[in-house]
Amino acid sequence: MSTLTKPELTTPITRNEQLTEYLAAGARPRELWGIGAESEKLVVDVETGEAVGYDRIELLLESISAAGHWREIRENGHLLALIGEHSSITLEPGGQFELSGKLCRDIHCCKSDFETHIRLAVAAAEPLGMIFLGLGAQPFTPLDQIAWLPKSRYEIMGPYMLKTGTLGQAMMKQTAGLQVNLDFSDELDCLAKLRLGQALAPLLYAIFANSPVMEGHPIGHQSVRGHIWSHTDDDRTGLIADLFKPDANFQTYVDYALDVPMYFIVRDNNYIDLTRERFTFRRYLADGYAGRHALMSDWDLHLSTLFPEVRLRPQIEFRSIDALPPGLTLSVAAFLKGIFYDRQAMEQAWGLFSGHSVAELLDLYRQSWTLGLKSRLGSRSLTDLAQAVLQISRDGLVRQRVHNDQGLDESIYLDDLIALIKQGTTLADLLLQRWTGNRAQDLEILKRHCGFF
Repeated sequence: MSTLTKPELTTPITRNEQLTEYLAAGARPRELWGIGAESEKLVVDVETGEAVGYDRIELLLESISAAGHWREIRENGHLLALIGEHSSITLEPGGQFELSGKLCRDIHCCKSDFETHIRLAVAAAEPLGMIFLGLGAQPFTPLDQIAWLPKSRYEIMGPYMLKTGTLGQAMMKQTAGLQVNLDFSDELDCLAKLRLGQALAPLLYAIFANSPVMEGHPIGHQSVRGHIWSHTDDDRTGLIADLFKPDANFQTYVDYALDVPMYFIVRDNNYIDLTRERFTFRRYLADGYAGRHALMSDWDLHLSTLFPEVRLRPQIEFRSIDALPPGLTLSVAAFLKGIFYDRQAMEQAWGLFSGHSVAELLDLYRQSWTLGLKSRLGSRSLTDLAQAVLQISRDGLVRQRVHNDQGLDESIYLDDLIALIKQGTTLADLLLQRWTGNRAQDLEILKRHCGFF
C-alpha cells in the first residue's frame, strides 16, 4: 500500500527545513487536542491457546467487513486491513489484531469507540473458534511456529531484524502493546512532553507490566515485551538521550531520525529494499538512491519505522505499554491525558524526575521491564513513584472537568489501576500467582485474566 495518501507528501525534499516543518505542522491549538488510542490484541485458538494463523485471521476480517461499513485493504489479493469512517483494523506481523480508534476529545468518547469495536470483533471471532487476549506476549506459541503476515514490507524488515539484534523477529511476531497519541501546541510544549514521556517510560513499563510468560513458562521479566524490544535494534528503539537536554528542539529529533538506517522507500506501490547496507536518511538526502531522490512521503514513511519509547510522527506517541485486559485498556489513555493535558500535572510529574541524571533515568529504564514496581530511582521504589504519579494524573483529570452523562469525570478510568498499584501489585504479579504450568488450566486462567468476551 502506498504511503502517498496526502498530496503534500509528493513534494520533493529540497531544503532540510522541510523536515522540521513537517513536525511543526503537527501542532494544534489546545481546544483541538485529542486522544488517539491504538490497542493490539493477541488472537489465539480458544481450545489450544496457540497463535491463530493468517488463513483464519483473514476469515475474521472478512466476517467483520461483511457486518459493517469498511473499506478493505488488500495486498496481492490478501486482506490485511479494514478502514472505517473514523477507525481502522490492521494486523501486525504475527497476526496481532489492532484497533486504531477515532480521534477523541476525551476518554468517555474513547470508551464508546472501544466498546463498539470489541463487540464487533468478539462477535466475529467466536464462531471461528478464536479469542482475543490482552497480553503483552504470546503465552504458548514459539516464534518459529508463527507465520509471517503476507505483507511485502515484512519480507524486508524480517531478515534485517536478524542483523540488528537477537529478538527483533520475536518483537514483530510474538508481542502486543498499546499506543496512545497526544497533541502539542508548539515546539516548546512538544519537547516538554517528549522529555517527560521518556522519563515516564520506565513507570509505564512497570505499572502496565503484563507479559511474564512465554512458551508456557515464567520468563523472569514482568514485561518480557520490554526485554524483547531492548534486544531488537539499538538504532531505532529505546530512549533518545539528547531529548533530555534543556535546549532540545525539533531539530534534535530530526538529527536522530536522519542517522537511523532506512528500511525501504515506496514507488508505484512497490517497496524498494535499502537494507543491504547501512543507508541512513541523511545519506539518502545527500545522494539519493538508484536515481531516486527524497520525497516528503519517504520522510513520513521513515518516521513510521522508528520505534523509540516516545516518538514524534508528528503527533506524540507513547509506546511503553503491554497489551492489557479490557477493564484496564482505557486506563492508559486516562493516565496520560491526566498528566499531559494539564500544565500543573506536567510540572508536578517532571519534578519527580528532573533532579536525576540521564544516566540514572537510563538505568531505571533498563530495570523496569524486569523488576517492574520493585525497580528503584535513587531512594524511591517505582511503587512509590507510581502512586505519586497516579495521584497527579487523577488530580489532572479532575481539574479538566470532562464529565459523562452520569456526571462522572475521567478519573473513573483510573480507579481499578490505583487500587492495583496501591497494593504494590502488577497484572504480571497476579498472573504469575495463578500460573500452574498445566496448559489447559493456564489457558483458562488467561481467559479470565485478559480475555475479551
